[in-house]
Amino acid sequence: MILVLRALGVGDLATGVPALRALRAAYSGTELALVAPRWLTPLVELAGVVDRQVFADGLGRLGWSGPPPEVAVNLHGRGPQSHRMLAAVRPRRLLAFANADAGWHDGPPWRAEEHEVDRWCRMLGWYGIRADRGDLALRRPGPGGLPTNVTIVHPGAKAAQRRWPPERFAAVARELAGRGHRVVVTGGPGERDLAADVARRAGLPADAVLAGTTDVGELAALVAHARLVLCGDTGIGHLATAYATPSVLLFGPVPPAWWGPPPDRPWHEALWAGPRPAGDGPAVHPALAESDVPAVLAAVDRVTAAARTRTTAGRLVPGQAAAPEPARSGGRPTLATSR
Repeated sequence: MILVLRALGVGDLATGVPALRALRAAYSGTELALVAPRWLTPLVELAGVVDRQVFADGLGRLGWSGPPPEVAVNLHGRGPQSHRMLAAVRPRRLLAFANADAGWHDGPPWRAEEHEVDRWCRMLGWYGIRADRGDLALRRPGPGGLPTNVTIVHPGAKAAQRRWPPERFAAVARELAGRGHRVVVTGGPGERDLAADVARRAGLPADAVLAGTTDVGELAALVAHARLVLCGDTGIGHLATAYATPSVLLFGPVPPAWWGPPPDRPWHEALWAGPRPAGDGPAVHPALAESDVPAVLAAVDRVTAAARTRTTAGRLVPGQAAAPEPARSGGRPTLATSR
């Protein structure tokens, strides 16, 4: 049994896919269990490498009643709390970043200024496990009754400083709708009012508001069959990368060099004004506020042009199947769940 901890959100899981695939390849034939929140189960299934999901919302005592795992892997953080959470299940071996506070001196040093994908690939590489940082694709689900070829505007983000002003999202949405895009506005259950406000300002019909109506699997399906994604520095941007759906991402407090799409894929573009001093309170971050509507529309033109002209050899493009299934004796892993 290989037990992997990554009890975080959509973007965290998506950026951890290359590391998860590397672990699957390194421990072929061994059951791989992932500790992650229950609501992420549809996305875990789309990664196609996990045999069992152990439910956990963040860090704390892990409800593990099985035998000690052969290997525990900390893809959650640098410790000490996450290290201790895994150490409590008494694995025979722990793969993690070095952390003196956790009494763990094995593993590479943590680097704060590092892309999240590279961070976990580097950690595994220190232990002799090679990971492909470009292996980000997810399985492409069917549309399941959801609209296809839509332009997704996703105005929400967990932190207020990462939310581009709704009136600017609305201005872009209004312009794209005028160009013939079918625009929908997405978000979580708590972002329904924000999405409705953006749709109203943009002159979109009420049924364009999908916020709060899709779970994470349905959101992935929507992105997989979409024309374009416009969002901030948040999880749906990573889904666009996973499905090669053209995307424009708006960054503020954190640079795209840490969380952005791969720079060698011009159908994804991250706009960032560079380091800026943080503002006061929950106001939009100054580096994000500097991105204006004309700049975003210009980026939309660039990514859509790149999507039209790119070659398809060796690349995932909208409408094609996503990640190859992992090679395992007995066929494709079927995800089981446990508490």
